[in-house]
Amino acid sequence: MTGQPLNLAVIVGSVREGRFGPVVARWIADRAAAHGSFTVDLIDLADTPVPLELPAVPPAMEPNPPRTPAMQQLADRLDAADAVVVVTPDYNRSFPASLKAAIDWHYSQWQAKPIGFVGYSGASGGLLAIEQLRQVFNELQAHTVRDYVSFPRYYLLFGPDGTLLDPEGPEAAAKAMLDQLDWWGSVLRDARRERPLTAS
Repeated sequence: MTGQPLNLAVIVGSVREGRFGPVVARWIADRAAAHGSFTVDLIDLADTPVPLELPAVPPAMEPNPPRTPAMQQLADRLDAADAVVVVTPDYNRSFPASLKAAIDWHYSQWQAKPIGFVGYSGASGGLLAIEQLRQVFNELQAHTVRDYVSFPRYYLLFGPDGTLLDPEGPEAAAKAMLDQLDWWGSVLRDARRERPLTAS
């Protein structure tokens, strides 16, 4: 690590009852903390209900729409992030509505920031959700890094206490993704300071 640590937001995208997302999110948050380049902020969308109804004026045009105090706190935490890791399952070949609402309620908070993904589900390991999220974040002028972490049949990979049973492969994938977030996060943080990206 060189210079000031990056603020990394790790977002738990699922709010479903009985969800496994917090286990996966804590795992990647621990990996990020051990990496040495990040200060980690673990954001659980279940703690901040985000309405599906969007403001009349899109956040791309009005970056500060009326928000509840809890939603404003979420916006402030996303604003402070230099990089983001989204933890998502596959729901019907896509990602959760809770995650889409959180994305759509914000715009400048994503701009010119690197986004990484950790997916989990049955056979696909979250890849169907991740591929769709790449398109969404591209529209918001964010940069999605190439590498990701995937947990197919996650229920066979973690023990009852949330410990990963065979960590070698996932830890290597996590390091590759975090290395890319470190590089892009540092470069884009400097770029945002020197030449802020404006909405087009």
